Amino acid sequence: MIQKKQPQSSADNSAQSPTAIYGLRPILEALDSSVHVDRVLIQNGLSGSLAGELKSRLRDKGVPFQFVPVEKLNRLAKGNHQGVVALISPIAFHQAITLIPALMESGSCPLVLMLDHVTDVRNFGAIVRTAECAGASAVIIPDHGSAQIGNDAVKTSSGALLRMPVCRESNLKTVVNLARQCGMQVVAATEKGASDYLEVDFTRPTMLIMGAEETGISTDLLKLSDVRAKIPILGQVQSLNVSVAAAVFMYEALRQRR
Repeated sequence: MIQKKQPQSSADNSAQSPTAIYGLRPILEALDSSVHVDRVLIQNGLSGSLAGELKSRLRDKGVPFQFVPVEKLNRLAKGNHQGVVALISPIAFHQAITLIPALMESGSCPLVLMLDHVTDVRNFGAIVRTAECAGASAVIIPDHGSAQIGNDAVKTSSGALLRMPVCRESNLKTVVNLARQCGMQVVAATEKGASDYLEVDFTRPTMLIMGAEETGISTDLLKLSDVRAKIPILGQVQSLNVSVAAAVFMYEALRQRR
């Protein structure tokens, strides 16, 4: 069954989606249609042949799924959900393994933005809006631990999410290695950086990594970066909002490229 979601409070942004589909067979059918499934929530301990088929199909198609208490499913679906609820995305996702080589072969100088576990919907939407305005080529997010791409994200991005290619990947390290192999420099935005952001050469094809405000960029991704750059902080508050920091980096890239 398909159910239109009602607006929720800002305290539950991670669960927002324009549409939910629930029931085993309807979700299996959705996976074979043009519907863009964002992720599937499965009741803890759910078993049976159809449940097994669903899990297998989700793995084959690369659709993220997670196991949750039945109470969460009951809040999302008013009918008989049969232990599964699919959250539908308003956008189709791209694959980095094809998008990045295509960008490099296009003759342009791509700027690809990677968001490492940026979970706040409003920050995410604002970043994508800036990325589109600044001429970025694509945005890459992890399939777990990222902001839910629903109505709030599209609204906050002022519709930029409907224009910007977004890749949702299970392994960000693999994507970074792919970018480097294709000839991109990888720039990590971190307060621990040795370089000032104004010293980075953004006239080269670049993958820019931004991390969550609380945790920053993961250690594994930092190790793979070619450049670690910081924004000078002169006040007593020691960090910028991640959407503001992303804007500073992307518009420096635009300034250099113009």
